[in-house]
Amino acid sequence: MSLPLEDIELIRQLKYRYCRCIDMANIVELRELFAEDASVRYQGGSYLFEAQGRDEIIGALEYAFHAEAIALHHVNHPEITVTSPTEATGIWYLKDWFCDLRRKIVTDGSALYRDTYVKRDGRWLIQRATYERIFEIVTPFEQAPNITAHWLAKHGKRLPEGA
Repeated sequence: MSLPLEDIELIRQLKYRYCRCIDMANIVELRELFAEDASVRYQGGSYLFEAQGRDEIIGALEYAFHAEAIALHHVNHPEITVTSPTEATGIWYLKDWFCDLRRKIVTDGSALYRDTYVKRDGRWLIQRATYERIFEIVTPFEQAPNITAHWLAKHGKRLPEGA
């Protein structure tokens, strides 16, 4: 049995890049990671988000990871299966933390991503990304924490008042 180790490594890099781009609001690079006909379904304890098509997905992510947010997405324990030369699946353990300074809440949780990938023009892309929470803790706060570094404040989208 031969393993497509190069493809597995490229898919791992794709998923790691996805997390980095979200946390840093790198929308230009994030757009390059999704197939044009991609879809997502993220189910938390307090939300369900679904989107079809790269443009809708990217627009929603840009809005979610704005200048008044702090985000951390860490994925590990990948279980990647290359099912053909141009298709693969992956299961990832997610640990994430999100502070919304506008809504004054911190969300701490974990989930299992279950993704599908396609290889187009020699590059692996996210075709479908889904997760369902293992746990989610949403904690309100009165006073913002003492933030000494805040990347999204400099690089995230500025939302209009009341958005």
